[in-house]
Amino acid sequence: MFRSKAPLRLGFAGGGTDVHPYSTQYGGAVLNATINLYAHATIEPLSENAIVLKDNDTLLRFDSNTVLPVDHALALTAGVYNRMQQQFGNLPAGLSITTSVDVPMGSGLGTSSTLVVALIGAFASMLSLPLSKYEIAKLAYDIERNDLGFAGGHQDQYAASFGGINYMEFFENDTVSVQPIMLTAETLQYMEDRMLLYYTGNARQSGQIIQEQQANVINNQQESVAAMHQLKKQAQHMKKALLQNRLDMLGQLFDFGFEQKRKMAKGISNPHIETIYDAAKNAGATGGKISGAGGGGFMYFYCPPSATEAVTKTLNSFDGKVWPFKFTTEGMQAGTNS
Repeated sequence: MFRSKAPLRLGFAGGGTDVHPYSTQYGGAVLNATINLYAHATIEPLSENAIVLKDNDTLLRFDSNTVLPVDHALALTAGVYNRMQQQFGNLPAGLSITTSVDVPMGSGLGTSSTLVVALIGAFASMLSLPLSKYEIAKLAYDIERNDLGFAGGHQDQYAASFGGINYMEFFENDTVSVQPIMLTAETLQYMEDRMLLYYTGNARQSGQIIQEQQANVINNQQESVAAMHQLKKQAQHMKKALLQNRLDMLGQLFDFGFEQKRKMAKGISNPHIETIYDAAKNAGATGGKISGAGGGGFMYFYCPPSATEAVTKTLNSFDGKVWPFKFTTEGMQAGTNS
């Protein structure tokens, strides 16, 4: 059996500037951090000639050595299988491919892209492919965006592949630069003690929000484009704050970023999200934001230690729940299990 896991991420700053055409036209910048919630993939050769895809309660069976259809709930798995067969070949005639994610899909932590990275990791382990972290992330982006046509940006694939806290820049021709930010264990603990991750209870489909964001750039919608410029600056400021150990600026920077993010497209926020956000700030949080494209899923908040208990109690008074988490320094990991 060939197993892989890849970490989900929190998008601290610059989210949306990694999406084409903004990244191509203006150049994007984001800062993100991976956490100890994962996407998992397991591949097991079968004695029968069949390709079996499993995830939670879904099980699909297909004839082997064929191009798998992708018009079903496990399109990501099928898309990765198709590309690996096409590009690398030598796949066994019988395979069972099982996937899972530690949080609901569509929750704003990069679940789809991270799952694709985990799947590539498991296939790379099975085929002994010497793929670099950049190559894995680029391949995951090509599969999800080009092969499958799913809307989205670049950052999630690179976060899952590299792991840790990274400042990333995006240029034309899908060129990406990943710059790790190395923080001490004490610094990471300091941040963990002051951050709360909250699941609103509502997953969402990010595609429509991202497509509107892309259209706003194409149509030069001034407020939306100006907000993206500000988000790119936010990523630069956050990188500087982390490198200078000015950690208590994070809440203010999160707050600024959420203010700008609301302007990128409709549906990023809604009355329920705003009610939660206002309540958390009234309870003592210095800032926070919706994770991912917006519309639902996870939010996170930065709080002084004196306010953590009050903010936690306030958040738990709504329909969602606070999720424990820790930052991770490792990206995708794969290996065999006999």
